[in-house]
Parts: sequence; structure tokens; C-alpha cells
Amino acid sequence: MSQMFIQSDHNIFRKLLLLNWGLVALIMAVTSIGLIALYSAAGGNVDPWASRQFVRFCIGLTVMVCVAVIDIKFWYKLTWLIYFGGLGLLVFVEIKGHVGMGAQRWIDLGFIKLQPSELMKIAVVLALARHFHGASLGQVKRITFLIIPAMIILAPVALVLLQPDLGTSLMIIMVGAGIVFMAGAPVWLFIGGIIATGLSIPVAWQFLHEYQKKRVMTFLNPESDPLGAGYHITQSKIALGSGGIEGKGFLQGTQSRLNFLPEKQTDFIFTLWAEEWGLFGGLLLLGLLAMIFGYCFRIAFRCKHNFGRYLALGLSLNFSLYVFINISMVMGLIPVVGAPLPLVSYGGTSMLAALSGFGLIMCCHVHRHSKVTR
Repeated sequence: MSQMFIQSDHNIFRKLLLLNWGLVALIMAVTSIGLIALYSAAGGNVDPWASRQFVRFCIGLTVMVCVAVIDIKFWYKLTWLIYFGGLGLLVFVEIKGHVGMGAQRWIDLGFIKLQPSELMKIAVVLALARHFHGASLGQVKRITFLIIPAMIILAPVALVLLQPDLGTSLMIIMVGAGIVFMAGAPVWLFIGGIIATGLSIPVAWQFLHEYQKKRVMTFLNPESDPLGAGYHITQSKIALGSGGIEGKGFLQGTQSRLNFLPEKQTDFIFTLWAEEWGLFGGLLLLGLLAMIFGYCFRIAFRCKHNFGRYLALGLSLNFSLYVFINISMVMGLIPVVGAPLPLVSYGGTSMLAALSGFGLIMCCHVHRHSKVTR
């Protein structure tokens, strides 16, 4: 019995050594930037955001390491339980969810407000990776084989749209479509989908909520309502521009310190960072994020089994899309949507989801030579 425990401890220690510690270091570096920005957002105080974010990161980091060392076959077998459990949480949100900022998206657990749609992005990637694992290219080319992936994607999208959360719904669709494309689905299917989406925009416009229409109109003409719907993006552009090359200095950002910059601790935290640290600081953060992408995609392509490859690719795509959408949003390149900057923006569920996703990516790295059978 004692020998069995010694072997088990040795196996866990070996897996810990196999973790991609370069990726862990990059994650810690980006999170540290987030903590510095949150400290500044509170006017040079760890409360209320930086202290809580640090505790959440420590918990999330522990979860990430635990997820990484667990055998990938365990996650393969648990896929459908995670997926349907996530759907169940989305249904629960519709029944007894916590309402905040006009949307019903959270489950109040007391110590944290859980946002199931964030966790559902991971669940969808897991489910699609399992479905395409072991499938031949001939199977993937058949339309009938793609019915199940379509249902896997559209079921949570329908529930998230009810919250309403158009941004997250589009994220799930884009990540899901990315996995289906990488699995080898016919290209004409995506071309047809893009054309159909373009043609359906006039019809879809009629079903958008009024605030969603305002966001689109503000994106097209931000100056039309600078003190109303266009206030967020106008102040964000002012802060970005005023930062210049070297920035105004730590705790010296006027737009954030004087509270002109809204949601500075969440969606617009990159703007706060760029105002204080300038172009150099912004490029530093973007460079660290780009290095994380590189590590993640490298892990995906080195994985020897399709489940791990699709899982790592899907989660990497999810992370990179979040970064792209957030940075584009604060620069005014796309309409304003509720998309936090991973590891940097304040938020418990987004931090837990991001670190859990990285844990699964590292699990693919640690167990890249494993044989995952259907």
C-alpha cells in the first residue's frame, strides 16, 4: 500500500515537472499587470478590486495546476457531464438568475457571482473535441455528421441569447465554427454561412434590443451622442490618445482618476493601462498575450491525439478572440460589447474560466502522448 502511494506521488511530481512553466510564468506576468491596473483603478488602493482579484487568481492557479495533472482521459470521459451540466446552469439562470446591469446572467453563490455562459465556452470546446476525436476526414465532410456539432453549438447560444448576451453568443458560434473548420468541414459550408449571415442582417436587426441597436449606431457614428450612448468609447479614445508614447505615469491617468473612464476595472482596463504606461506599456501587454498564444498553439500542434489537439486549439482560439475583441472594442474598431480582457479585467468567473482553460491546455501538453480511445 505504501509503495502504491509512493508511486502515485512520484507520478504527480513527474507531471508537475512536465507542466509548461514558461506558459505559467507568462500567465503570472499578465495577471500581475492586471493587479497593478486594478490597484490604480481604485486610486492607489488594493481594495476593493486588486485584493479580491489576487485571491481569485491564487484559487484559479491551484485549479489550473490540478486540471493540468489529471489524466486527459478523465476529462474525455467527463465531457458530456460537463456540457449538460453547463446547459443546466444556463436554464437555472433563466429561472432564478441574478440580475445585474439589466441582464440576467449570474448565479449568486454569496462569495462569487457565477456566470455560466463563461464556463459554457469551455464545455462547448470539450464537447466538440470529443465529437471530432477519432472521426475520419470523410466523416467530417458529410453534412449529416455535422448535425450534432451544430446542436452542441446552438443549444447554449439560444439560452445565452435569452439573458440577453449577444456578444457571448457570437463568441460561442465563432469558436465552435473554428473547431469545425479545423476538423476539416467543407469550405463551401462556411462561405455559404457568411453569405447567409450577411443577407439576414436586415431581418436580425428587427430582433435586436434597443441598447444593442444603439451600440451599433454609436460605433458607426460615435459623435452622434457623445454624452449618452457614445460616452464609453469617446472617453476610451481620449484616454488612449492622451497616454502618448510613454504614458502619464503610474496613478497619474486623468481620465481614470477623475472617473471619466467608465468600467475601468473590467471591460476598459486596457485603456487605463495604456493611459498610464503609454504605447510602450500597451505593446508590452500585447506582446505577453501574443507569447501566450504562441505557447498555446504550439502545445496544440504537438499533441499526438485529436482530442487534445482540438481541445487546445479551441481553447486557444477562445482566448485569442477575447483579447482581439476587447482591444478592438476599446479602440473603437468594433461596437462595444461585454468582453473582459482575460487575466487582466476584474471578475471572478472570467478568471476561473481562463485559468481552467489554460489548465486543460497544459493537460494536453502533459498527456500529449497518451492514447485516447473512443
